[in-house]
Amino acid sequence: MKFVHTLIAASLALTIAGQAHAAVSAGEAAKLGTSLSKVGADAAASADGSIPAYQGGLTTPPAGFKNGDSMRPDPFAGEKPLLVIDGKNVDQYKDQLTATTVELAKRFPTFRIDVYPTHRSVALPQAVLDNTLKNAANAQSKEGGTAVDNVLPGIPFPIPKTGAEAMWNFLLRYQGVSISAKYDSWNVDAAGKPTLSTTGQANISYPIYEDMNKPIGAKDTYYQMKLAYTAPARRAGEAIMLRDAANPLVQPRSAWQYLPGQRRVKLAPNLAYDTPNPGTSGSGTYDDVFVFNGALDRYDWKLEGKKEMYVPYNTYELTYAKDTKQLTTPNHLSPDFVRWEKHRVWVVEGTLKPSARHIYHKRRFYLDEDSWVALASDQYDARGQLYRGSFAFLTQSYDKQTPDATPFMIYDLIGGTYNINGVVGQYGGIKYIEPLTKTQWSPESLAGAGIR
Repeated sequence: MKFVHTLIAASLALTIAGQAHAAVSAGEAAKLGTSLSKVGADAAASADGSIPAYQGGLTTPPAGFKNGDSMRPDPFAGEKPLLVIDGKNVDQYKDQLTATTVELAKRFPTFRIDVYPTHRSVALPQAVLDNTLKNAANAQSKEGGTAVDNVLPGIPFPIPKTGAEAMWNFLLRYQGVSISAKYDSWNVDAAGKPTLSTTGQANISYPIYEDMNKPIGAKDTYYQMKLAYTAPARRAGEAIMLRDAANPLVQPRSAWQYLPGQRRVKLAPNLAYDTPNPGTSGSGTYDDVFVFNGALDRYDWKLEGKKEMYVPYNTYELTYAKDTKQLTTPNHLSPDFVRWEKHRVWVVEGTLKPSARHIYHKRRFYLDEDSWVALASDQYDARGQLYRGSFAFLTQSYDKQTPDATPFMIYDLIGGTYNINGVVGQYGGIKYIEPLTKTQWSPESLAGAGIR
């Protein structure tokens, strides 16, 4: 595997659990805003120019966008593919594709990768960029990388030294403060038949971004999600709520569930790690949500370096598709709706700790250098066999200076099935709202969240 460049500096010495380590020196931090963007991406174009220099991202809505609308027109709708990759030529490009992508191209003649011109569209609020600069020299990883300390709301480690630091950049990345969306989740079985797994109303909040001046404490919730299922009929009325804190060893994930048949809200500590996610009819785990979700403590994380790869990007046509069924073709997502671009990604490998349990023995993640979104992953079982692969579909909410990757999917390469989740186009797209009240985020609120 050929990397564009190796790690910026040598990995830190073996971390002792509980010991804190500072991120970078003041000299290294000074690269931010010069040779590096303010979140640590290479500011310059790639050697061949296929990846342009970073120019601040997309902040001007295209013609036709109505201020205040939650349906965002594709600003690149008129472009044509520069390259098409399929099973016939995939070996030529396999070093720039995830293992899952290569497998799909080789397995299915109908699968193809339409590669469009690259646009570095991600733009973030100035307060996030300012805090990221402060974090570069001050943020610390703790507990062997499982937790963070001395972090302000923003990217904690824009010049990462370890795989865990890069994964924390993904977990704490800016994606708005409070999001509301109605969505569908669809399963497609090995025979090619699509079935609605769930329709739900999602509220997702990132409370750490409500006060940009407050350092993130060990028990502070950085992510919380409340889902109320409205369809299909067998699931209507169910609801769940999850909360994750900055130090899962001090404050593990909190989870609650409401089932109409029981008519009570109960603690649900198993809604984590490799528990099958009923929102995908079991085709993915709870920590497959958004490609990865939850605590880092079951894996040893290695930062392999940065690569130029073809990944889904600026996927407005998919994110805002009004007819979901057009997406779900047999064997794989419809190639007509997936825009691929060449971008630089950080590659992070997680290996299951000897003492830990999980259905995935090894996981490889591909993190976008401009947004820190996990754009894709490959998951391997205990035999070393490629088991599942995930993709997230990134668009820039150009009216909000916010990157979004609400839609995501997972392929089960052994079972021959796939799930596409977070499909919001037919319900009005991505909405950014005022934060819900404490009462609305209370476990008791779940009882009234669903309607049966």
